Amino acid sequence: MVYDFDAVTNRSGTNAYKWEIGAGELPMWVADMDFPTAPAVREAIERRAAHGVFGYSVIPPAWNSAIVAWWQQRHAVIFSPESVIFCAGVVPAISSMIRKLTTPAEKVLVQTPVYNIFFNSICNNGRFPVENPLQRTADGYEIDWTDLEQKLSNPQVTLMLLCNPQNPGGIIWGREDLSRIGALCARYHVTVISDEIHCDLTDPGYDYVPFASASDTCRAISITCVAPSKAFNIAGLQGAAVIAADEALRHKVWRGLNTDECAEPNAFAIQAAIAAFTVGGEWLDALRMYIAANKAMVRGYLQQELPEITMVDGHATYLCWLDCRQISRDDLQLAADIRQKTGLFLSNGSQYGAAGAGYLRMNVACPRHMVEDGLDRLRRAVRL
Repeated sequence: MVYDFDAVTNRSGTNAYKWEIGAGELPMWVADMDFPTAPAVREAIERRAAHGVFGYSVIPPAWNSAIVAWWQQRHAVIFSPESVIFCAGVVPAISSMIRKLTTPAEKVLVQTPVYNIFFNSICNNGRFPVENPLQRTADGYEIDWTDLEQKLSNPQVTLMLLCNPQNPGGIIWGREDLSRIGALCARYHVTVISDEIHCDLTDPGYDYVPFASASDTCRAISITCVAPSKAFNIAGLQGAAVIAADEALRHKVWRGLNTDECAEPNAFAIQAAIAAFTVGGEWLDALRMYIAANKAMVRGYLQQELPEITMVDGHATYLCWLDCRQISRDDLQLAADIRQKTGLFLSNGSQYGAAGAGYLRMNVACPRHMVEDGLDRLRRAVRL
Protein backbone atom coordinates (compact mmCIF):
# COMPACT_ATOMS: atom_id res chain seq x y z
CA MET A 1 0.00 0.00 0.00
CA VAL A 2 1.17 3.56 -0.75
CA TYR A 3 0.97 6.05 2.12
CA ASP A 4 0.94 9.81 1.49
CA PHE A 5 3.10 11.44 4.15
CA ASP A 6 3.31 14.63 2.08
CA ALA A 7 -0.37 15.39 2.67
CA VAL A 8 -1.04 18.27 5.07
CA THR A 9 -3.41 17.77 7.99
CA ASN A 10 -4.74 20.99 9.49
CA ARG A 11 -4.49 20.53 13.26
CA SER A 12 -5.94 23.89 14.24
CA GLY A 13 -9.11 23.66 16.29
CA THR A 14 -8.18 20.24 17.72
CA ASN A 15 -6.63 21.44 21.00
CA ALA A 16 -3.26 20.22 19.73
CA TYR A 17 -0.62 21.21 22.28
CA LYS A 18 2.06 21.46 19.60
CA TRP A 19 0.02 23.90 17.53
CA GLU A 20 -0.98 26.34 20.28
CA ILE A 21 1.18 28.99 18.61
CA GLY A 22 0.99 32.42 17.04
CA ALA A 23 -0.10 33.20 13.50
CA GLY A 24 2.55 32.35 10.93
CA GLU A 25 4.65 30.30 13.36
CA LEU A 26 5.99 26.84 12.54
CA PRO A 27 6.17 24.41 15.48
CA MET A 28 8.99 21.89 15.22
CA TRP A 29 9.45 21.32 18.93
CA VAL A 30 7.33 18.92 21.02
CA ALA A 31 7.64 15.23 20.07
CA ASP A 32 4.46 14.40 18.27
CA MET A 33 4.00 13.89 14.54
CA ASP A 34 1.96 15.85 12.04
CA PHE A 35 0.90 12.65 10.27
CA PRO A 36 -2.42 10.88 10.83
CA THR A 37 -1.93 7.53 12.51
CA ALA A 38 -1.90 4.25 10.59
CA PRO A 39 -5.14 3.43 8.74
CA ALA A 40 -5.51 0.20 10.72
CA VAL A 41 -5.39 2.13 13.99
CA ARG A 42 -7.94 4.65 12.79
CA GLU A 43 -10.25 1.86 11.67
CA ALA A 44 -10.00 0.18 15.09
CA ILE A 45 -10.88 3.44 16.84
CA GLU A 46 -13.76 4.10 14.46
CA ARG A 47 -15.17 0.61 15.05
CA ARG A 48 -15.04 1.14 18.79
CA ALA A 49 -16.57 4.63 18.50
CA ALA A 50 -19.42 3.26 16.39
CA HIS A 51 -20.51 1.06 19.29
CA GLY A 52 -21.51 4.19 21.18
CA VAL A 53 -21.05 2.96 24.76
CA PHE A 54 -17.83 4.00 26.47
CA GLY A 55 -17.93 2.50 29.94
CA TYR A 56 -15.13 1.10 32.04
CA SER A 57 -12.73 -1.18 30.17
CA VAL A 58 -10.67 -4.22 31.09
CA ILE A 59 -7.33 -5.33 29.67
CA PRO A 60 -7.97 -8.32 27.39
CA PRO A 61 -5.28 -11.01 26.89
CA ALA A 62 -5.09 -9.91 23.24
CA TRP A 63 -3.39 -6.69 24.36
CA ASN A 64 -0.61 -8.55 26.21
CA SER A 65 -0.24 -10.97 23.32
CA ALA A 66 0.05 -8.18 20.74
CA ILE A 67 2.90 -6.54 22.66
CA VAL A 68 4.73 -9.82 23.27
CA ALA A 69 4.45 -10.82 19.60
CA TRP A 70 5.59 -7.42 18.34
CA TRP A 71 8.73 -7.39 20.49
CA GLN A 72 9.56 -10.95 19.54
CA GLN A 73 9.06 -10.40 15.81
CA ARG A 74 10.48 -6.89 15.50
CA HIS A 75 13.13 -6.83 18.21
CA ALA A 76 14.01 -10.49 18.89
CA VAL A 77 13.22 -10.43 22.60
CA ILE A 78 10.76 -12.71 24.37
CA PHE A 79 8.63 -11.41 27.23
CA SER A 80 5.95 -13.46 28.93
CA PRO A 81 2.40 -12.06 28.66
CA GLU A 82 2.11 -11.85 32.45
CA SER A 83 5.20 -9.63 32.64
CA VAL A 84 3.38 -6.86 30.71
CA ILE A 85 1.33 -4.34 32.72
CA PHE A 86 -0.94 -1.65 31.30
CA CYS A 87 -0.43 1.96 32.34
CA ALA A 88 -1.86 5.26 31.17
CA GLY A 89 1.46 6.56 29.86
CA VAL A 90 5.21 6.19 30.16
CA VAL A 91 5.67 9.39 32.18
CA PRO A 92 2.93 8.54 34.74
CA ALA A 93 4.51 5.10 35.06
CA ILE A 94 8.00 6.53 35.61
CA SER A 95 6.71 8.93 38.26
CA SER A 96 4.82 6.10 39.97
CA MET A 97 7.89 3.85 39.95
CA ILE A 98 10.08 6.60 41.34
CA ARG A 99 7.68 6.91 44.27
CA LYS A 100 7.47 3.14 44.78
CA LEU A 101 11.08 2.11 44.25
CA THR A 102 12.87 4.97 46.01
CA THR A 103 12.40 7.02 49.16
CA PRO A 104 12.31 10.84 49.45
CA ALA A 105 15.70 12.55 49.11
CA GLU A 106 17.30 9.57 47.37
CA LYS A 107 19.00 10.14 44.04
CA VAL A 108 18.10 9.03 40.53
CA LEU A 109 20.78 8.86 37.84
CA VAL A 110 20.20 10.13 34.30
CA GLN A 111 22.56 10.38 31.33
CA THR A 112 22.41 13.86 29.88
CA PRO A 113 21.39 15.32 27.52
CA VAL A 114 18.16 13.44 28.10
CA TYR A 115 14.37 13.79 27.85
CA ASN A 116 13.61 16.81 29.98
CA ILE A 117 10.51 15.37 31.68
CA PHE A 118 12.77 12.90 33.52
CA PHE A 119 13.81 15.84 35.67
CA ASN A 120 10.18 16.69 36.42
CA SER A 121 9.40 13.13 37.48
CA ILE A 122 12.42 13.08 39.77
CA CYS A 123 12.20 16.54 41.34
CA ASN A 124 8.41 16.72 41.65
CA ASN A 125 8.54 13.57 43.76
CA GLY A 126 11.15 14.85 46.19
CA ARG A 127 14.13 13.00 44.75
CA PHE A 128 17.32 14.45 43.33
CA PRO A 129 18.69 13.96 39.80
CA VAL A 130 22.32 12.98 39.34
CA GLU A 131 23.74 13.59 35.88
CA ASN A 132 26.17 11.29 34.10
CA PRO A 133 26.99 13.59 31.15
CA LEU A 134 27.46 11.77 27.87
CA GLN A 135 30.69 12.53 26.03
CA ARG A 136 30.35 14.14 22.60
CA THR A 137 32.20 12.34 19.82
CA ALA A 138 32.68 13.13 16.15
CA ASP A 139 29.52 11.25 15.21
CA GLY A 140 27.42 11.07 18.38
CA TYR A 141 27.88 10.32 22.06
CA GLU A 142 29.61 7.79 24.24
CA ILE A 143 29.31 6.97 27.93
CA ASP A 144 31.79 8.28 30.51
CA TRP A 145 32.21 4.98 32.32
CA THR A 146 34.44 6.28 35.10
CA ASP A 147 31.93 8.97 35.99
CA LEU A 148 29.02 6.52 35.70
CA GLU A 149 30.54 4.03 38.11
CA GLN A 150 31.54 6.74 40.57
CA LYS A 151 27.97 8.01 40.72
CA LEU A 152 26.32 4.59 40.81
CA SER A 153 28.54 3.66 43.76
CA ASN A 154 26.92 6.37 45.88
CA PRO A 155 24.52 4.51 48.22
CA GLN A 156 21.99 7.32 47.79
CA VAL A 157 21.72 6.52 44.07
CA THR A 158 19.13 3.72 43.98
CA LEU A 159 17.53 4.12 40.54
CA MET A 160 18.70 4.87 37.00
CA LEU A 161 16.51 6.21 34.22
CA LEU A 162 17.89 4.99 30.91
CA CYS A 163 16.72 6.46 27.60
CA ASN A 164 17.04 3.71 24.95
CA PRO A 165 17.18 4.84 22.16
CA GLN A 166 18.39 8.15 23.47
CA ASN A 167 16.29 11.31 23.23
CA PRO A 168 17.29 13.94 22.08
CA GLY A 169 20.39 12.62 20.29
CA GLY A 170 18.79 9.61 18.65
CA ILE A 171 21.65 7.34 19.74
CA ILE A 172 20.99 3.60 19.58
CA TRP A 173 22.87 1.96 22.45
CA GLY A 174 24.69 -1.25 21.57
CA ARG A 175 24.42 -4.55 23.39
CA GLU A 176 27.87 -4.24 24.92
CA ASP A 177 27.15 -0.80 26.39
CA LEU A 178 23.78 -1.91 27.76
CA SER A 179 25.24 -5.06 29.28
CA ARG A 180 27.98 -3.02 30.93
CA ILE A 181 25.40 -0.60 32.37
CA GLY A 182 23.45 -3.55 33.74
CA ALA A 183 26.52 -5.08 35.36
CA LEU A 184 27.44 -1.80 37.08
CA CYS A 185 23.89 -1.22 38.29
CA ALA A 186 23.69 -4.76 39.68
CA ARG A 187 27.01 -4.32 41.46
CA TYR A 188 25.73 -1.22 43.23
CA HIS A 189 22.13 -2.40 43.76
CA VAL A 190 20.61 0.15 41.39
CA THR A 191 17.34 -0.64 39.61
CA VAL A 192 17.04 0.45 35.96
CA ILE A 193 13.94 1.92 34.34
CA SER A 194 14.51 1.80 30.58
CA ASP A 195 12.34 4.23 28.60
CA GLU A 196 12.11 2.63 25.16
CA ILE A 197 9.21 4.66 23.79
CA HIS A 198 11.16 5.67 20.64
CA CYS A 199 12.41 2.16 19.90
CA ASP A 200 10.27 1.58 16.80
CA LEU A 201 11.44 4.79 15.14
CA THR A 202 14.87 3.70 13.97
CA ASP A 203 16.23 4.48 10.52
CA PRO A 204 15.84 1.63 7.99
CA GLY A 205 18.70 -0.80 8.45
CA TYR A 206 19.20 0.07 12.11
CA ASP A 207 17.78 -1.98 14.99
CA TYR A 208 17.64 -1.11 18.64
CA VAL A 209 18.60 -3.52 21.44
CA PRO A 210 16.05 -3.81 24.27
CA PHE A 211 17.85 -3.30 27.58
CA ALA A 212 16.25 -6.44 29.03
CA SER A 213 17.72 -8.51 26.19
CA ALA A 214 21.31 -7.37 26.68
CA SER A 215 22.04 -9.89 29.47
CA ASP A 216 20.33 -11.96 32.13
CA THR A 217 21.43 -9.35 34.66
CA CYS A 218 19.82 -6.53 32.69
CA ARG A 219 16.60 -8.50 32.48
CA ALA A 220 16.54 -9.19 36.23
CA ILE A 221 17.13 -5.66 37.50
CA SER A 222 15.04 -3.63 35.07
CA ILE A 223 11.61 -2.39 34.10
CA THR A 224 11.02 -1.54 30.43
CA CYS A 225 8.58 1.19 29.39
CA VAL A 226 7.05 0.89 25.92
CA ALA A 227 4.10 2.35 24.03
CA PRO A 228 2.67 2.76 20.54
CA SER A 229 2.28 6.49 21.16
CA LYS A 230 5.41 7.85 19.43
CA ALA A 231 5.63 5.40 16.53
CA PHE A 232 1.91 5.60 15.69
CA ASN A 233 1.23 9.17 16.89
CA ILE A 234 -1.47 8.23 19.41
CA ALA A 235 -0.12 9.80 22.61
CA GLY A 236 -3.50 11.41 23.23
CA LEU A 237 -5.08 7.98 23.73
CA GLN A 238 -3.09 7.50 26.96
CA GLY A 239 -1.91 3.91 26.68
CA ALA A 240 1.46 2.34 27.44
CA ALA A 241 3.00 -0.71 29.07
CA VAL A 242 5.66 -1.53 31.62
CA ILE A 243 7.43 -4.86 31.39
CA ALA A 244 9.24 -6.49 34.32
CA ALA A 245 10.57 -10.03 34.11
CA ASP A 246 11.42 -10.30 37.81
CA GLU A 247 8.28 -11.28 39.69
CA ALA A 248 9.06 -9.41 42.92
CA LEU A 249 9.99 -6.23 41.06
CA ARG A 250 6.91 -6.56 38.87
CA HIS A 251 4.66 -6.80 41.91
CA LYS A 252 6.07 -3.58 43.32
CA VAL A 253 5.52 -1.79 40.02
CA TRP A 254 1.98 -3.17 39.67
CA ARG A 255 1.15 -2.16 43.23
CA GLY A 256 2.46 1.36 42.65
CA LEU A 257 0.58 1.85 39.39
CA ASN A 258 -2.68 0.74 40.98
CA THR A 259 -2.14 2.82 44.10
CA ASP A 260 -1.61 5.86 41.87
CA GLU A 261 -4.70 5.00 39.78
CA CYS A 262 -2.86 5.04 36.45
CA ALA A 263 -3.43 1.44 35.40
CA GLU A 264 -6.88 1.62 33.81
CA PRO A 265 -7.48 2.18 30.08
CA ASN A 266 -9.84 4.54 28.32
CA ALA A 267 -12.26 3.05 25.83
CA PHE A 268 -9.95 3.45 22.81
CA ALA A 269 -6.42 2.80 24.07
CA ILE A 270 -6.55 -0.98 24.01
CA GLN A 271 -8.07 -1.38 20.54
CA ALA A 272 -5.63 1.14 19.09
CA ALA A 273 -2.60 -0.61 20.58
CA ILE A 274 -3.71 -4.05 19.41
CA ALA A 275 -4.25 -2.76 15.87
CA ALA A 276 -0.89 -0.95 15.86
CA PHE A 277 1.07 -3.96 17.04
CA THR A 278 -0.72 -6.56 14.92
CA VAL A 279 -1.35 -4.88 11.55
CA GLY A 280 0.55 -1.58 11.70
CA GLY A 281 3.99 -2.79 10.65
CA GLU A 282 3.77 -1.97 6.93
CA TRP A 283 2.70 1.62 7.61
CA LEU A 284 5.41 2.03 10.24
CA ASP A 285 8.14 0.87 7.89
CA ALA A 286 6.98 3.36 5.24
CA LEU A 287 6.99 6.08 7.91
CA ARG A 288 10.53 5.21 8.97
CA MET A 289 11.76 5.59 5.40
CA TYR A 290 10.06 8.97 5.07
CA ILE A 291 11.46 10.28 8.35
CA ALA A 292 14.96 9.04 7.49
CA ALA A 293 14.76 11.02 4.24
CA ASN A 294 13.68 14.10 6.18
CA LYS A 295 16.65 13.74 8.51
CA ALA A 296 19.00 13.27 5.56
CA MET A 297 17.60 16.48 4.07
CA VAL A 298 18.37 18.37 7.28
CA ARG A 299 21.90 16.99 7.40
CA GLY A 300 22.60 17.88 3.78
CA TYR A 301 21.08 21.35 4.04
CA LEU A 302 23.16 22.21 7.09
CA GLN A 303 26.36 21.04 5.41
CA GLN A 304 25.66 23.21 2.40
CA GLU A 305 23.90 26.28 3.81
CA LEU A 306 24.71 26.40 7.54
CA PRO A 307 28.00 24.57 8.15
CA GLU A 308 28.35 26.28 11.53
CA ILE A 309 25.48 24.05 12.73
CA THR A 310 26.10 20.31 12.82
CA MET A 311 23.62 17.51 13.36
CA VAL A 312 24.36 14.63 15.73
CA ASP A 313 24.46 11.41 13.71
CA GLY A 314 21.69 9.54 15.54
CA HIS A 315 19.76 6.75 13.86
CA ALA A 316 16.61 6.73 15.99
CA THR A 317 13.67 9.04 16.68
CA TYR A 318 12.33 11.77 14.40
CA LEU A 319 14.29 14.41 16.30
CA CYS A 320 17.32 16.24 14.94
CA TRP A 321 19.80 17.28 17.62
CA LEU A 322 21.55 20.38 16.32
CA ASP A 323 24.91 21.53 17.67
CA CYS A 324 24.78 25.33 17.49
CA ARG A 325 27.71 26.07 19.80
CA GLN A 326 29.67 27.83 17.04
CA ILE A 327 26.83 30.35 16.93
CA SER A 328 25.91 30.60 20.60
CA ARG A 329 26.09 28.60 23.80
CA ASP A 330 23.03 30.43 25.11
CA ASP A 331 20.54 28.05 23.51
CA LEU A 332 17.55 29.53 25.34
CA GLN A 333 18.21 32.95 23.88
CA LEU A 334 19.07 31.46 20.49
CA ALA A 335 15.77 29.58 20.32
CA ALA A 336 13.89 32.72 21.39
CA ASP A 337 15.67 34.82 18.75
CA ILE A 338 14.93 32.29 15.99
CA ARG A 339 11.27 32.22 16.95
CA GLN A 340 11.02 35.99 17.20
CA LYS A 341 12.71 36.55 13.83
CA THR A 342 11.06 33.83 11.75
CA GLY A 343 8.35 32.08 13.78
CA LEU A 344 10.30 28.79 13.82
CA PHE A 345 9.68 27.13 17.19
CA LEU A 346 12.47 24.75 18.25
CA SER A 347 13.31 23.23 21.63
CA ASN A 348 16.31 24.71 23.43
CA GLY A 349 18.93 22.18 24.47
CA SER A 350 19.75 23.12 28.06
CA GLN A 351 16.37 21.86 29.27
CA TYR A 352 17.77 18.37 28.57
CA GLY A 353 20.55 18.90 31.11
CA ALA A 354 23.76 20.89 31.27
CA ALA A 355 25.24 18.79 28.45
CA GLY A 356 22.57 20.21 26.13
CA ALA A 357 23.77 23.82 26.35
CA GLY A 358 24.29 25.25 22.89
CA TYR A 359 22.03 22.71 21.17
CA LEU A 360 18.56 22.91 19.62
CA ARG A 361 16.12 20.06 18.97
CA MET A 362 14.13 19.97 15.72
CA ASN A 363 11.18 17.63 15.16
CA VAL A 364 11.02 16.53 11.50
CA ALA A 365 8.01 14.19 11.74
CA CYS A 366 6.01 16.30 9.33
CA PRO A 367 5.42 16.67 5.57
CA ARG A 368 8.63 17.42 3.69
CA HIS A 369 7.60 20.90 2.62
CA MET A 370 7.38 21.83 6.32
CA VAL A 371 10.93 20.62 6.86
CA GLU A 372 12.04 22.75 3.91
CA ASP A 373 10.19 25.73 5.37
CA GLY A 374 11.78 25.17 8.77
CA LEU A 375 15.28 24.95 7.35
CA ASP A 376 14.75 28.13 5.35
CA ARG A 377 13.54 29.92 8.48
CA LEU A 378 16.55 28.64 10.42
CA ARG A 379 18.94 29.92 7.74
CA ARG A 380 17.26 33.33 7.65
CA ALA A 381 17.34 33.60 11.44
CA VAL A 382 21.05 32.80 11.61
CA ARG A 383 21.98 35.04 8.69
CA LEU A 384 19.90 38.07 9.72
